[in-house]
Amino acid sequence: MTPDEFISKWKDHNLKESAAAQSHFNDVCALIDHATPVEADPKGEWFTFEKGATKNTGNQGFADVWKRGHFGWEYKGPKKDLARALSQLQQYAVNLENPPLLIVCDTDRFEIHTNWTNSITQKYEIELEDLREPAKLGWLRSAFHSPEDLKPGATRAELTAKIAQQFAVLANDLREAGHEPLVAAHFVNQLVFCMFAEDTGILKNQLFSKLADAAVAAPSSWQDMASDLFSKMKDGGKVGFDQVDWFNGGLFEATEALPLNRDQIVMVRDTARLDWSGIDPSILGTLFERGLDPSKRAQLGAHYTDPENIMRIIEPVVLRPLRREWSQVREKIDSISQKNKKRRNELLREFLARLRSVRVLDPACGSGNFLYLALRELKNFELAVLNDATTLGLERPFPEIGPEVVKGIELNPYAAELARVTVWIGEIQWQLEHGFDVSRNPILKPLDTISNRDA
Repeated sequence: MTPDEFISKWKDHNLKESAAAQSHFNDVCALIDHATPVEADPKGEWFTFEKGATKNTGNQGFADVWKRGHFGWEYKGPKKDLARALSQLQQYAVNLENPPLLIVCDTDRFEIHTNWTNSITQKYEIELEDLREPAKLGWLRSAFHSPEDLKPGATRAELTAKIAQQFAVLANDLREAGHEPLVAAHFVNQLVFCMFAEDTGILKNQLFSKLADAAVAAPSSWQDMASDLFSKMKDGGKVGFDQVDWFNGGLFEATEALPLNRDQIVMVRDTARLDWSGIDPSILGTLFERGLDPSKRAQLGAHYTDPENIMRIIEPVVLRPLRREWSQVREKIDSISQKNKKRRNELLREFLARLRSVRVLDPACGSGNFLYLALRELKNFELAVLNDATTLGLERPFPEIGPEVVKGIELNPYAAELARVTVWIGEIQWQLEHGFDVSRNPILKPLDTISNRDA
């Protein structure tokens, strides 16, 4: 099938999703010279329609198409919300063997989302008429034949390092301009969070990027516009016609932005154009360390510890004992007859209550990297237990572990606030990456478990 034939067939159809999906996908296969699922895998073992999978929420569902090691594919009806389709795929992903690509389609549009671990995410968008372009048609070919061709070049760590270097320069410039180091560092992290919030969709309509674009054209307007945005993120409200949710949590308690010159605004604008959704929250610790006056770093105990070294503590001290406990509980569940569902489910609930009561304390938490990684790993472990529960035929409750499981003490007030921001970003990322929504009103809940005092 040629691109023109494919476009002609599908551009004006009025079929519902259920009627169109498999026919459309078979035509995609013809378009990119690939066997259909039925032709390639009649038994449906590695390439199939309607691949059964359990969602992270515990509900059973079906991915519209699945090819092992390549993609999960979800259809929506014409002009429907593809973000919702992506959320469904994210909830299936673990039980689809974590395919490297998540593809959503409404027959008029294709979105290919990369899903490699420890890599930044990238979205490839293809409109129906774009299929005449060899490069964009090539993206579809790669999804079926060689998904590695679509893998982003930069890892999360590389993107983090690049951004940290740029913002360290900005923090240094602000300090040399006479601003207090902690004030400058706090302002820079407000910028960082705005960019993250924008690219995860919780700061809607690309408001920060629009602000930066306008300020490049009129640098004198920067401070007023940024201050207005910060004030709306503090309490909720409107910037122009756009509604801004209530964020605060302490990060936007101070709403006055620092002045920037045109070159600095250009740097902010250009950095905002990167995809921040998958940024490593440890960037905040790096910015904290580099943004301070060098003479004050030792005094404040500001030191960045990389994730690999942190995991050398979290793995044996936090995770290994919990895995051992769950293994024992699972063996006990296995030993009980399937007919005694009540007792089997009681054992699961007892273990989950135990798991959710765990608290991890860092008594000199700095910018919160240890707490962020501990939270992430506990959430991952809870999800693994829930997946095991599904395998065992048990009732599957909703994941509950959140930032309340980590506790920190930090003498420096800015570092204590920064630890909260690091944990918030980690929580938001995990929720979105696994197909869950983020909390609201406020988006950044108070984290009283991270306290500013002397340990």
